[in-house]
Amino acid sequence: MIRINITSVFVDDQAKALAFYTDKLGFIKKTDEPAGEARWLTVVSPVDPDGVELLLEPDGHPAAGPFKKALAADGIPFTQFAVDDVHAEVERLKSLGVEFTQDATDLGPVVTAVFDDTCGNLIQLAALNQA
Repeated sequence: MIRINITSVFVDDQAKALAFYTDKLGFIKKTDEPAGEARWLTVVSPVDPDGVELLLEPDGHPAAGPFKKALAADGIPFTQFAVDDVHAEVERLKSLGVEFTQDATDLGPVVTAVFDDTCGNLIQLAALNQA
């Protein structure tokens, strides 16, 4: 059966991205190997260290920069992360200096929020509404 084991997010600086995704978001570094001029650099959730890896992929391809800028300009998140409680996670991340473009918003069946990952992406947090 096909399964997802790695997904990626384009980043403008792998060192900056690693610091943000580990120090602010709480992911842990899984793989860090040289890969030409860049690194094969992945992080995982501490809740599931053998689960899906997030590749912090350099945005050096000529299409990556304009793609990221267009998404951000239109307020479209590059990807989405699941949390148990969006409101609590927003408060935790704000206390660490993370900037949000959309505070926790109840959209009926789901609560979402959107933050800037400092690497050129908007990222959405989401949780099913328990109400």
